[in-house]
Amino acid sequence: MNIRKGEKKDMKAVLELIQELAIFEKEPHAVEVTVADLENDGFGKDPLFYTFVAEINSNIVGIALYYYRYSTWKGKTIHLEDLIVKEDMRGSGVGFELYTKIIEQGKIDKVRRIEWAVLDWNIPAIEFYQKSGAKVLEDWRVAQMDENGINEFLSKK
Repeated sequence: MNIRKGEKKDMKAVLELIQELAIFEKEPHAVEVTVADLENDGFGKDPLFYTFVAEINSNIVGIALYYYRYSTWKGKTIHLEDLIVKEDMRGSGVGFELYTKIIEQGKIDKVRRIEWAVLDWNIPAIEFYQKSGAKVLEDWRVAQMDENGINEFLSKK
């Protein structure tokens, strides 16, 4: 297995994994991002995200996609947006290696927190994170506003 920084040429495989995750999370039609979006947003002058990819025999079998945030309490943080492993590779150690790489990146960058979200029904992931020393917060809720909500809010202004 080879873990390396993602490159522009990897974005087709990254999108395929994102789509696989959407199916796993029971939202197969929710993915709107395109390969072009990933290439432009991740590899322009000011990248919006970074990736690590896991390769076996030159095939990408997993990714970790992250970006930097700023906490008013902690300062610079990493947000792990997605850690995705192909279904047939789960349990092989790929996820652990990608997770380790993100934590190592946080140490290199001297961040004070690494954070991510996990679905409440994804018990194997929750148990994995807890065993690794992560705290899974149960008293916080994720709030989101989609494009329709943005437009509706602004139209009422």
